[in-house]
Amino acid sequence: QVQLVESGGGLVQAGGSLRLSCAASGRTYAVAWFRQAPGKEREFVTVTNWSGTTTYSADFVKGRFTISRDNAQNTAYLQMNSLKPEDTAVYYCAADSQPRPLSGNFINTGRYDYWGRGTQVTVSS
Repeated sequence: QVQLVESGGGLVQAGGSLRLSCAASGRTYAVAWFRQAPGKEREFVTVTNWSGTTTYSADFVKGRFTISRDNAQNTAYLQMNSLKPEDTAVYYCAADSQPRPLSGNFINTGRYDYWGRGTQVTVSS
């Protein structure tokens, strides 16, 4: 049972940057970020495979957000640049417990075995 803990959220002005971290207590494979804004469904943001060599991202973050990982530290990151007020949400880290191909199911919350409790990101205008 791997625990995931997100950190790095906070309040930032539009156009600013934040770097979120997802610290895992053990080995993970694919790692993804999701977010949930007030009154909205949880939505896929980005994902990376076990080695960090393959990534996929939602259209609304392409060119602004970058996922990366440091397997020696069991930590994944989400670098968020050019933040917009509509990026305001709780950001969640999710991970696979075993190797799986990154097929289309990476956008589905049900794929992932581990979830963190989330970190709040608030972007002011």
